Amino acid sequence: MTVATRPLYIKVHDADNVAIIVNDGGLPAGAELPDGLILREAIPQGHKVSLRDLAEGDAVVRYNVTVGYAAQALPCGSWVNERVTTMPTARSLDDLPMATRAAPAMPPLEGHTFMGYRNADGTVGTRNILAITTTVQCVQGVVEHAVDRIKAELLPRYPNVDDVVGLEHTYGCGVAIDAPGAAVPIRTLRNISRNPNFGGTAMMVSLGCEKLQPERLMPAGSIPIAAGAGMGDAVDTVCLQDEENVGFDSMIRSIMQTAEKHLAILDRRRREPCPVSDLVVGVQCGGSDAFSGLTANPAVGYAADLVVRAGGTVMFSENTEVRDGIDQLTARAATPAVAEALVREMDWYDRYLSLGMADRSANTSPGNKKGGLSNIVEKAMGSIVKSGSAPISGVLSPGERLAGKGLVFCATPASDFICGTLQLAAGMNLHIFTTGRGTPYGLAQVPVIKVATRSDLARRWHDLMDIDAGRIATGAASIEDVGWELFRLMLDVASGKQQTCAEKLKLHNALALFNPGPVT
Repeated sequence: MTVATRPLYIKVHDADNVAIIVNDGGLPAGAELPDGLILREAIPQGHKVSLRDLAEGDAVVRYNVTVGYAAQALPCGSWVNERVTTMPTARSLDDLPMATRAAPAMPPLEGHTFMGYRNADGTVGTRNILAITTTVQCVQGVVEHAVDRIKAELLPRYPNVDDVVGLEHTYGCGVAIDAPGAAVPIRTLRNISRNPNFGGTAMMVSLGCEKLQPERLMPAGSIPIAAGAGMGDAVDTVCLQDEENVGFDSMIRSIMQTAEKHLAILDRRRREPCPVSDLVVGVQCGGSDAFSGLTANPAVGYAADLVVRAGGTVMFSENTEVRDGIDQLTARAATPAVAEALVREMDWYDRYLSLGMADRSANTSPGNKKGGLSNIVEKAMGSIVKSGSAPISGVLSPGERLAGKGLVFCATPASDFICGTLQLAAGMNLHIFTTGRGTPYGLAQVPVIKVATRSDLARRWHDLMDIDAGRIATGAASIEDVGWELFRLMLDVASGKQQTCAEKLKLHNALALFNPGPVT
């Protein structure tokens, strides 16, 4: 019997009273595990088995954390899932440990570089992309048409430019533009236009009559223009309602003429050696399962520590996915002020959810539960580990831009594309995305490295996943092995030596803005 076929489970901590079934397809009733435990019923892959008799009301412990309570008696060998457990109450935001955990020894990591594009503002791009900012959703169809024409007719003449993307969204008009909360989507759009992968060549398409006028979205001085651009301090704007635009073809010509000027600027740029300290890596998970916290996320956390040790920046996010581990985060804060900022963001988001009458059980999703995650507490424990072990050096509110290095909490909703959009605004130039159930997530603006939590997913979605972290579950690879593999892949992708699966397939969605409205 091979390692892959003999009954296997993973217990995270000695104090845990449940473990996770490893085998593809799960195990049938009567299966005997290596320690003699016999399953009382069939248990799917990734789901929990009780390791001892649990009485009604007993704590269900995973990660050495109470992730639920038995809603009925669960004899040893029982299937433990959301139907037979209840969820713990949320951790209070009062009386938290504030910057109390000593930082682990993390010696500097030297000798690693990547080939990047240096920008006038000191940031570094991993790609060389022409981005066309839009002020309002009304211009989306025109910009999409223009981008297709630019790619087909102009881009081949500029071989050093990687791509052309429209920064399209559903904001800009039909909204209370001065309402509380409106600052979030506006600064998000502005800061996305400043992303390091766009090289400081600012181009914008406006309709003309929208509430979000160009000068409000991109005030003078918003973007340090690339050296040699010859554009002074202004942002090139094409207004579709301008009188010189006579008909649709005229609009497209105006956009293409402006785009060609920017393509010529970008085409003169060349990659040069850059230290890892110039990387800004966003980490995120979606379509998570019980393996997320065992394989992919720990490997991402190991790689995140390598980036931080090399002086780089790693952002983790998803308020609702880490809220139930807030005490772990505030303890890891580098200073009390950072801990207070974490509490502030969680409190703000608690109030935001309360206004919408959403409760914590809305997260997890049906797919999460099918993958073995009973509730948000269990999901939170697995989500946090992708942040590694470094102290948390900073906190960003939604739409804000990075101002420091190290491990940073970027406060975002858990929705995949909203989280990715806000990390783009913060300034990430490389994205890591883990998934257990599978999702065709991708971003046009930065390369996205996809990490599968299970080998079965990596095999089935062989042309969508870049790394198979499921090898950790069977013992074929260690967390350290996969962490180093991911780190080396990050440098190759950042250097343009390798395209990710999502890049090859051009998988991406439009930007998803977070428009919270007033939160009191």
